[in-house]
Parts: sequence; structure tokens; C-alpha cells
Amino acid sequence: MKCYIVGGAVRDRLLGLPVADRDWVVVGATPEMMQARGFRPVGKDFPVFLHPQTQEEYALARTERKSGRGYHGFVFHTSPEVTLEEDLIRRDLTINAIAEDEHGALTDPYGGQADLQARLLRHVSPAFAEDPVRILRLARFAARFDFAVAEETMQLMRDMVAAGEADALVAERVWQELAKGLMTARPSRMLQVLRDCGALARLLPELDALFGVPQRADYHPEIDCGDHVMRVLDYTAACGQPLSVRFAALMHDLGKARTPADILPRHLGHEARGEAPLLALCERLRVPSDCRDLARLATLYHTKIHRAAELRADTVLRLLRDCDALRRPERFLQLLDVCLADARGRLHFETCDYPQAEWLRQLLAAAQSVDAGTVARDCADKRDIPQAVDRARVAAIAACRRHLFPAESQP
Repeated sequence: MKCYIVGGAVRDRLLGLPVADRDWVVVGATPEMMQARGFRPVGKDFPVFLHPQTQEEYALARTERKSGRGYHGFVFHTSPEVTLEEDLIRRDLTINAIAEDEHGALTDPYGGQADLQARLLRHVSPAFAEDPVRILRLARFAARFDFAVAEETMQLMRDMVAAGEADALVAERVWQELAKGLMTARPSRMLQVLRDCGALARLLPELDALFGVPQRADYHPEIDCGDHVMRVLDYTAACGQPLSVRFAALMHDLGKARTPADILPRHLGHEARGEAPLLALCERLRVPSDCRDLARLATLYHTKIHRAAELRADTVLRLLRDCDALRRPERFLQLLDVCLADARGRLHFETCDYPQAEWLRQLLAAAQSVDAGTVARDCADKRDIPQAVDRARVAAIAACRRHLFPAESQP
């Protein structure tokens, strides 16, 4: 019975990265032997055990055989005769197929160390094609490590997509991998890999449709609408934004794919046209409500926020109410972060001024400064309270606007 650290822990150590969790594979053991040593069984599909002291996972060396489509279509076989090399060959990428024994000696039968040095993602064996989740994982690793994809591996993924394997992915796993990829330092890399192999069109067709759609060059010198949203997404990553902001940045321009051809490269009305595809995507992938709701607000209101200086006081209040900013101010501030990324996610505009965010923060604070209780007590007719509170808030916003824009003649 021999134990080896495998997978990400070995890979990350060789890359000089922090190692968070360690997974172990056990060669030459049976479930009975493991339990006799105090290991607690937890695996459902194949024997996995928790170490009695460290609680780390120890899996018996195994082989696997494809038995159906999708992520769960496998039959696993474990026995003391399964070798370490047989266990490693079933793994996805060469960089994840390196094992380390208790003395630090490495077993690397498939060239993982060479691919780490070359910064290359390469599949271990043709069995890669049996699990469509590996397409998502590889794309995420490309973003996380900024590695290239071996041409033969890219071709294999294209073949998988063409064979319909990507269509068998369950929504929860797609979202799980997408969310992890969005939290990398350069998330656009993940999406580009998915697009290169054809998986983006199958998994996120609403997003894929933006590539090739033109924009006005004076506002958007980027290649196309797809290029723009990739830049916006990467800007949010560079700023360390949370997942909800990154997802909203990626989704905010979906309506541009539905712009009538006769008005291109202008995109009048793309905000409203973007709501339906966004909600369809979120429903299909079961996107968490905080990500979905912020993305919807960004889709509908980003251009109005860009025009903050043009908005009258009553229009500002309507915007705040539509965004539920008075009740959810923290989400409105995240919306402003999305809009900042939208402004700076443009070629040659990466450091442009964006005072709109600060203006609207101050205008929101002005509206919040109104004491609705005091206004209500001063109303002789209680039916007038909502209108009286609105008038007080509009007055506070107007006063703040005069402070922000002293040169303007306010109505």
C-alpha cells in the first residue's frame, strides 16, 4: 500500500503557487484495508476515504470506462492491482497527471513537467474526449495560468463539440466552472478558448453572438462587440471585483447582438433588447439571483448612468427607484462599478475619466438624506405622503446637482 499526492497540489507546488488542498491516491489497497487503518469512507461513485487525522481525501487507484454521455457516464474499477500509471492516465491534462510520494519523489509518466515549463495545456490520452466537463476545466486553467492550448488538444475539443458532447453538460456544472473562470486574473482567456473550440456557441450562444457585430468606431474602436465585453470583463478582474460585478460586465451588452441590421453600427435600444437573452441565459444556467439581478440592472441602465450629467433631478430619482438604490445602495454602487468598467473597457479609453460614478454616489446620498418620517408627520393628508417624500427627494437631488454643476442653469 503506497500513497501519493496527485493533481493540483503537485502542479501548483511545481509552479511555485500556494497549495490549498491535497488529494491522495492509494495504490495496492482495498476498502477493507483502508477502514482497518481508521480511514472513513465518503465516496459515492468510487472508494474515497478521509484520513483519520488530517481529513484529507484518499482515493483508491482506479481505472474508468465510458458507459454513456455526459459527466456521469462512467464505470469505475478499483483493485490493488491498478497501478499508479494506470490511475494517472485517466486524468485530464498532463500537468495534472504528476504524482509525488511521501519522500518528494515525482512520478511523471506523461510529460507534465515539460508542459508546465512550456506553459502548455495538453490532454493525457484520448480518454479526455469522454468527459465534456474537461473542456470547461481546460478553458478555466488557460485563464488561471495564462497557458496556451496544444493544437492537438484544441482539435480534440472541437471534435467533442461537433459530436454533441458539450450539449450533455448539466447547467450546474457549467455555471460552477464559469464562475471559477470569471474569478481568474484574465477571465477573457477562458471565454476565448471556449470560442476557439466552438463550445461558447453551444453553452453561451447569447454571448457568442456578439462577436462580429460592429459598433461605432468613435465610441468603440475595438474589433467588435465581443471584443468590447471581453475588455470590460478583464477590467473588472484587474480591479478585483466580486463575481456579480464580473458577470454583469460580461452580460451588459447582449442586446447588441439583436440590433436590426439596417441601423448598424448604431445600437439604439440595445438596453431593452438585452433583457430577454440575459434572463434566458440565467434561467438555463441557474445563475444565482445576485448575479442575475445586477446583470439585469447593468443591461437596462448602463447608458442612462453614462449620461448622468444630462439627467434632471426627477429623472435621477426615477433611476434610483428603478434600480432599488434607496433600499439596496450597496448593489447600486456595484452597478456603478460595472459602468466604470464599461467606459474603460474600450480600446484607447482604458484610463479615461468617469466622474459619473461619483456624481451618482453623491446624488444617491442626497436622496437618502431626506427623513421620510419627518416629511410624513408634516403632511396634513396622509394620502399625500408618497408624493411629498418624492418632492423632498427631488429637491435634495436638485440641490446636490447645483453643487455638482454650478455653471448649469437648473430648471
